[in-house]
Amino acid sequence: MDAVRVALLRDVLSGTEWPGATRRFAAALRSSVVPRGGGLLLVGTSEYEPWHLAAHLDDEAAWSGTPELAPTLVRHRPRPGGPAHLAVGLDRVAAARRGETLLVVAPGVPAPDLLTRVHGARRAGATVFALGAPDDDLDALAHEALAVPRDGELDVDTVQHLVSAAAGENGVAPVRRGRRRVRDRLSRLADHLTTPPPARW
Repeated sequence: MDAVRVALLRDVLSGTEWPGATRRFAAALRSSVVPRGGGLLLVGTSEYEPWHLAAHLDDEAAWSGTPELAPTLVRHRPRPGGPAHLAVGLDRVAAARRGETLLVVAPGVPAPDLLTRVHGARRAGATVFALGAPDDDLDALAHEALAVPRDGELDVDTVQHLVSAAAGENGVAPVRRGRRRVRDRLSRLADHLTTPPPARW
């Protein structure tokens, strides 16, 4: 979807929550992916790979001069011998660490295996974003979540267009890191309290 169509879509949606919600989510995503960080990892579910969003974020990264927005697409079943950019498997999610950002796109219910890997990435310090159908388990793991109700006025694909376009806009205001939601602060505290002590060396 080009910039003209995105502008028309925003115009149609004016008066709804979507233009503001997608811009806020995109601003948080953009401020999370720092130039010298570990980059942006993009993963879907076993039934849905967010190819379209990966391509749009790639374009927005180039057009906006923000190369850190270009994602690494993580696949559930990468084909052996395929191109390097299509050969990244789920182990990459499990290996995510502090300074990296993980964006999970889930139009349906994510499998327990994916949630386990996302939980591990968050505990290792990665920043987690969730975009898709409301899911209590995934939303609880996410630092930022944008829920798209299954019976709502927009579908996940359309919301992805709005988010990717907003992420590439230079006018997107940065999100202040000091004003985290209460749920996020409680989640971080719970992570800290349940993390086992480091092994002796």
